[in-house]
Amino acid sequence: MIGHSLRLSLGATLLGLVLAMPARAEEAYDPWPGLVQDIFANRPMNDGSDVIGIEMPYRAEDAAIVPVTLRTKLSPGDSRRVRAITLVIDRNPAPMAAIFELGPDANVTEISARVRVNNYTDVHAVAELSDGQLYVSKTYVKASGGCSAPAGKNAEEAKNRLGQMRYRQFARAEEAPASRIREAQIMVGHPNNSGLQMDQVTQLYIPAFFVNQLRLTQDDSLVLSMEGGISISEDPNLRFTYVSNGAKYFRAEAKDTDGHVFRSEWPVEKPGT
Repeated sequence: MIGHSLRLSLGATLLGLVLAMPARAEEAYDPWPGLVQDIFANRPMNDGSDVIGIEMPYRAEDAAIVPVTLRTKLSPGDSRRVRAITLVIDRNPAPMAAIFELGPDANVTEISARVRVNNYTDVHAVAELSDGQLYVSKTYVKASGGCSAPAGKNAEEAKNRLGQMRYRQFARAEEAPASRIREAQIMVGHPNNSGLQMDQVTQLYIPAFFVNQLRLTQDDSLVLSMEGGISISEDPNLRFTYVSNGAKYFRAEAKDTDGHVFRSEWPVEKPGT
């Protein structure tokens, strides 16, 4: 199982190295081999083109809220399942953006989120399968300054929204009264300060303050959990698919780096209602 440590100290070290490099040297430097060593302990990486897909815009409109979608590609007859997905934004100050753990019975096949991208960079998605093997896919994104971009909301508004959660369930084309496939979205009100943003009034850096754990369940059965870092955008937002187990309630629990715990639950709508 992939170790659940976001290694923020590693990110700070890498940031210092990157800032010290001349522009030309930075362009030539590939951080991925070092990240494989530091994040995955140099475990072998298999070609993930048939296992995990990653989609992001080639050129981001807003580097602070770049959409990313992860899709599992295992064939229905494959006895293995995707146990966890690690999202790595190679040139971000803290490259490990998030680790998603997939519930053993939820059959999550798609996860969408919004992330900060600080430099032109490769972005890797690493899937760990139930047999312990790692599979990697990557894409390239042109964006810069996402981790230091000012917050979209002022401090008072962000404080008032802290921990507020919203849940949405979407109809799917294949849904029928007997269908168990669901598509849902969870949004958590939180500034998710990266520690690299500057207060426009005091000109001081705002301390890092972000949602570092999010756990989603149907009743008490895990659907999806996320261990997040500074690369997750303000107001964390996950959209995902899963298979219903007939639970009456969908539940969310979020924790942040200041020790706050936020919980909500919502009744699950049946298809066609």
